[in-house]
Amino acid sequence: MTATPSSGAGGPAGTATTAERCLRTVLVVDDSRLQRRLLSMLLGRAGYRVMEADSGEAALALCRQAPPDLVVSDWMMPGMSGIDLCRALRALATGRYVYFILLTSRSEKAEVAHGLDCGADDLLTKPVDAAELRARLAAGERILRMERELSEKNRLISQTLAELQAAQAMLDADLQQARKIQESLVPERTRRFGESEVNLLFQPCGQVGGDLVGAFSPGYGTLGIYAIDVSGHGVTSALMAARVSGYLSSEFLDQNVAVTRRFERFFALRPPAEVARLLNERLAADRGVEEYFTMVYATVDLRSGRVRLVQAGHPHPMILRADGRREFIGQGGLPVGLLPEARFEEIEARLAPGDRLLLHSDGFTEAQLPDGSLLGDEGLGELVARVTPERSGRTFLDELLGHLRQATGTGMAAEDDISAALLDYRG
Repeated sequence: MTATPSSGAGGPAGTATTAERCLRTVLVVDDSRLQRRLLSMLLGRAGYRVMEADSGEAALALCRQAPPDLVVSDWMMPGMSGIDLCRALRALATGRYVYFILLTSRSEKAEVAHGLDCGADDLLTKPVDAAELRARLAAGERILRMERELSEKNRLISQTLAELQAAQAMLDADLQQARKIQESLVPERTRRFGESEVNLLFQPCGQVGGDLVGAFSPGYGTLGIYAIDVSGHGVTSALMAARVSGYLSSEFLDQNVAVTRRFERFFALRPPAEVARLLNERLAADRGVEEYFTMVYATVDLRSGRVRLVQAGHPHPMILRADGRREFIGQGGLPVGLLPEARFEEIEARLAPGDRLLLHSDGFTEAQLPDGSLLGDEGLGELVARVTPERSGRTFLDELLGHLRQATGTGMAAEDDISAALLDYRG
């Protein structure tokens, strides 16, 4: 087997074509030395780098070492024929496509079809016409150029996809950790405050959410309970929710804006309207923060059952009376952080032993039913009526969530965060 370097094509008009073709290698395979030399001469003048092989076996060995761009092979050869070489070449894992031209003295359609079926890209009838050979090779070059461009684009796409997958894996890991941190904001689903009990429900629609529920007590028979829904979804809302949770911390009352110190000796709860005003001022002071949140915040005197409540754009709280009656309370109001000078009004209610106070997010009332309508307050009341009244607070919320999923047909999925805080008042 021999290899012959290309001989460039002269003339200014052919310079670009020659430079381009010098990048292409053609393997000429023929058991006739004269035929090989003739083809090599034609290809060398056309600007190709030429390799020669005197048999199919020798050509296959060359292809294993350094695959050419194009192969021009005789069909009929002793030992491995051109068809056999073509099949073997296609089976090689060369990592690049090789354009294969078969030379044959036959011109029958059946023979042409058979050659193409075996993997050949083109057939050329002997004796070879120089102009036709150059034209067939030029066509092969166009196909190779498109194939190489496509392969490069696929490589770049695969590389980019791998980078995106790696970035997504890192993001998922971060979101998983963020979810754990956010779940730590609601460390206890059930908390006792004297004889009364508060149960919390938090189900984000994604890995993290913008809802927040909680309760705290400075002692002395008083309780603060809240439900918050930050505008938007995802990481930004979750960050805002985490920040707001620090303003209403149950662990560090000295940092809780809803609590004030009295006589340097004990803590007391601020009025709900004042808490909403303080939170609104803090959000208004943060430059560049466009998020706002809706909120229901209530203070409860656990001895008398007196409830003082502010509703800042949040869905209406519900009182579930011990005798089975259901009452929606509240006057609406503006969300916190929407307007710097927003004013917030309080309302009052009274709980009797055995009554329940339910604070919930719009993940309940704005849940979409199969007919396209929203559940609304009336629909939520109907879901509450389906829950067995004797259920414990925690079981009550779990069963209520199950009825919601059944009504919407969403199963475990939800389009919005779902949260609730339930106070079982026992006097």
